[in-house]
Amino acid sequence: MTNEQILAEIREANLTYLMLAQNLIRQDKAEAIFRLGLSEEACDLLVTLSAGQVLKLASRNTLLCSFRADDEMVWSLLTNHSSNKNTNDALNTLHANIVMAGRVSEVL
Repeated sequence: MTNEQILAEIREANLTYLMLAQNLIRQDKAEAIFRLGLSEEACDLLVTLSAGQVLKLASRNTLLCSFRADDEMVWSLLTNHSSNKNTNDALNTLHANIVMAGRVSEVL
């Protein structure tokens, strides 16, 4: 993959992310704050962007979104493969969501 192809992929990911973010915020702001890991102020700003502003922002050569699961414990919870899969998957997902929600509340 060439450098230009990588930059094009980043721009496409940025555009997709911004469009998704705007849709989530318009549907349910509180849920968008949780799912996107953004502050209320960032959500307020994102939802007011025009199509032209979204395209301009998306055209940057740096990725706008980031992985929030930067903690080894969260990755372990999300990828845990156990013998009692159904019960543990549900509990692990719930626990990971609680951990991630705590991080969102720290931002707010």
